[in-house]
Amino acid sequence: MNVMEDIAEPMELNATALFLPCGLLGLEHIKRFRLVSNPEEEPFSWLEVDGETDLAFIVAPPCYVAPDYAPKLTDDDVEFLDLESPSDALIYNIVTLRGRNAATVNLKGPIVVNRHTMRGKQVILANASEYSVQHPLPTLG
Repeated sequence: MNVMEDIAEPMELNATALFLPCGLLGLEHIKRFRLVSNPEEEPFSWLEVDGETDLAFIVAPPCYVAPDYAPKLTDDDVEFLDLESPSDALIYNIVTLRGRNAATVNLKGPIVVNRHTMRGKQVILANASEYSVQHPLPTLG
């Protein structure tokens, strides 16, 4: 048996450093993250704590999980993130696995990142009352 024949090719992963000065809600002490994407897992990515291999979150852009999503940021969040136009913002929603075949996505508290500075914040939307923290994840494909 040739063990080398059974080893899969290494996956091509893309990692981008993110700085969240306020951390995530409940994890305010953690400021540095990496957004890791693998083409085989799109549209999902991993939001990893920088320097930690055991703490990561599944995230997805809202266009794949809630096509009618229309988040509204507060003026304070727009200023904090230095967003000059909507196209400056990258938005990711945290996915929670709920058993073997179910998952939900947090639409109320997305992570918004300035695409130019890669500085972000988990925000509570100005129109949060329109969304759920446990929006059922649609079947993709």
